[in-house]
Amino acid sequence: MLNIKNLHVKLEEEDKQILKGVNLSLEPGKVHAIMGPNGSGKSTLSYVLSGKDGYEVTDGSAQLEGVDILDMEAEERAAAGLFLAFQYPVEIPGVGNMTFLRTAVNAQRKLRGEEEMSAGEFLKVVRAKAKDLKIDAGFGSSLASIFASDNIFIIMLSARFIFSDCVLFARR
Repeated sequence: MLNIKNLHVKLEEEDKQILKGVNLSLEPGKVHAIMGPNGSGKSTLSYVLSGKDGYEVTDGSAQLEGVDILDMEAEERAAAGLFLAFQYPVEIPGVGNMTFLRTAVNAQRKLRGEEEMSAGEFLKVVRAKAKDLKIDAGFGSSLASIFASDNIFIIMLSARFIFSDCVLFARR
């Protein structure tokens, strides 16, 4: 369960309040769509919950199963199961999806005190997960490939709460 209570957030470099008293409870298996005009704080909420720099929480709390996530580093939030989906993924020349994902998975495993996955073991697991989801594990640059990539990231990173611009998902 993710509970957000009276969350107030402003931009760090400006004295501009973006979120003004957000309250929300996310239960496993539920999807919440947050709607509003541009600049109303939809992305800000996702960024703050995932630990992105540049925002200052001025009041309120956000707790994941009773633990205040606002005191956690971004990588600790990720290891706890929070996932911010890429709205517009950026290609990093020379770094493939699988290399990037394996690095992220192994970073999480390290934080949890688990052994890193070898490249072979990792590819075997990714291919099995992709097969279960009926998607191509090779990916590409099409919009469908981006969604397939996000789905593999969500599954491989054991995401429990997924923030995708304006939509919050809580996995069972």
